[in-house]
Amino acid sequence: MVDPIPNIILPPAQNPQQEGEWLQQALLNWLDQEFIPEAVNQEIADRAAQIFMRQRMEGENDLISLVMAIVTEMESFDFSASFFGQFTVANAVSELLLDSLGIDRCCGQ
Repeated sequence: MVDPIPNIILPPAQNPQQEGEWLQQALLNWLDQEFIPEAVNQEIADRAAQIFMRQRMEGENDLISLVMAIVTEMESFDFSASFFGQFTVANAVSELLLDSLGIDRCCGQ
């Protein structure tokens, strides 16, 4: 039987505001580079960063829980003017966070 992938726990937030600002800019860059820059990308990045920042201020450090919060709360966002959806955004946030921690996200390692 294959061992489950262990949870990834982020270090406790020292400055959630700064983390949120970093995530907002990193996600906006990712969105703009993935397809084409669109005005709605700013709104998507702002909303995802707000969710992330609030979760971190509430003490959430588990990456899976953070990603699920983004998926759940972005359900109410109107993605009709975008190529993206809440799962794509949440997965991008996860990848950006893993990259920032220096964790190789390739091949389940």
